[in-house]
Amino acid sequence: MKIIKLSQAHNFNKQDFDEMVVALGYFDGVHKGHQKVILKAKEIAETKGYKSAVMTFTPHPLTVLRNQVEEDCITSLEEKIQLIERFEIDLLFIVEFTKEFASLLPQQFIDEYIINLNVKHVVAGYDFTYGSLGKGTMETLPFHSRNQFLYTTVEKQTDHARKISSSLIRKVVRSGDVTYAQTLLGRPYSVNGLVIHGDKRGRTIGFPTANIEVGEGYLLPPTGVYAVTATVRGKEYKGVCNIGFKPTFNKEKAARPSIEVHIFDFHSEIYDENVAVSWYKRIRSEQKFNNVEELIEQITKDKTAALQFFMQKTV
Repeated sequence: MKIIKLSQAHNFNKQDFDEMVVALGYFDGVHKGHQKVILKAKEIAETKGYKSAVMTFTPHPLTVLRNQVEEDCITSLEEKIQLIERFEIDLLFIVEFTKEFASLLPQQFIDEYIINLNVKHVVAGYDFTYGSLGKGTMETLPFHSRNQFLYTTVEKQTDHARKISSSLIRKVVRSGDVTYAQTLLGRPYSVNGLVIHGDKRGRTIGFPTANIEVGEGYLLPPTGVYAVTATVRGKEYKGVCNIGFKPTFNKEKAARPSIEVHIFDFHSEIYDENVAVSWYKRIRSEQKFNNVEELIEQITKDKTAALQFFMQKTV
């Protein structure tokens, strides 16, 4: 997959690209609804003999238009690239979203970012908008196309009458229902982080953990204990994760919760290495114990619960 970064007043024109079908969207999460749009574009491209393409935007429009801190992202730009690449798309356009870009009239956007890039077919969700104030919609697209390309509108994708959306996934993850998040995403919700030095208390009680530091923009489940997998050096391991403030040991609450993963059957040192944590099931909420013995007893139960979950999952 070829990645092309576009900024305002780019210098590309039709001669620079083969004829293509492009899927348009921000695609945070690359969830099942997004996948429908992307795969429809790929299907049309294969049928017509065109190149397949995806066009996304960075940063989140709200950070530019409303000066908001970016809402907890489901996927970073790097993860979004990796997920889109799995669909074997030919081209990925990453458009820099700026105030200048946001001020483009709908016709300007279509002229500069669709027609001028040799796009012959556009695929987007029914609620996709473009141009200043989002005045361009899938209903206005035929008018703005100048008869230079065709288009396909992908209808609303639902699960039990609920629209599959990034907003719903954020709500679900924040509630702790990571199992339902997996249903909406089509894969487990995951975060990437660096293994850092912690207080190393886990190893003294027989449950060594990898302390994962993730970026501030990440969406995290609420405090508690979860059945997870940890992908280390390209290999996936099962485990149990505690995300929280360790009230048994800490009198004062930290600014951010810690993420500690006890990885099953794993004995290597991985400090300063990147680990992907995938969340499968919430086992319990975070608790404060009267002593270390009670904590050890509960962690043993948590590990058993996680092992049983993965055993049943593979049956």
